[in-house]
Amino acid sequence: MPDKTKKTITFPSTVHLYVTAGFNNTIVTVTDTKGNTLLWYSCGRAGFKGTRKSTPFAATTTVKHIIDQLENHHVNSAKVFIKGPGPGRDAALKSLKHSKIKLTLLADITPIPHNGCRPKKPKRG
Repeated sequence: MPDKTKKTITFPSTVHLYVTAGFNNTIVTVTDTKGNTLLWYSCGRAGFKGTRKSTPFAATTTVKHIIDQLENHHVNSAKVFIKGPGPGRDAALKSLKHSKIKLTLLADITPIPHNGCRPKKPKRG
C-alpha cells in the first residue's frame, strides 16, 4: 500500500528566500512565488544551542545548508527578503552572494515603527 503522507514537491526555477535574523536565532525559509513553504532551516536545527545560535557562523552554516538543498533541486535564481537586526544578517547575505544561485532581488523588509509606542500617562499631582 503506498504511503499517502509523503508528497513530492516540485521546485520552480525561481524561489523567494526569507532570512529572519533575530538576536537569538536566524531562520531561513524558502517559498515558491505564491508563498507556499518549500524548505526551512534554522541555526537551532543545524545543531547550535544557546548563545552560539546567535553568531554569524551559525547563520552562515544555515544558509549554506539551504543553498545546497536548492542546488540539488536545480533552482536557478532567488529573490531574497531580509528581516531583523540580528548578528547573522550580514553573514547570511555574504553566503548568499558567494553561491551559484542568481539573486534577482534583495529587499530589506524589517518593520520600522512610524511613531513608536504610546507614551505613559503623565503623573498626577
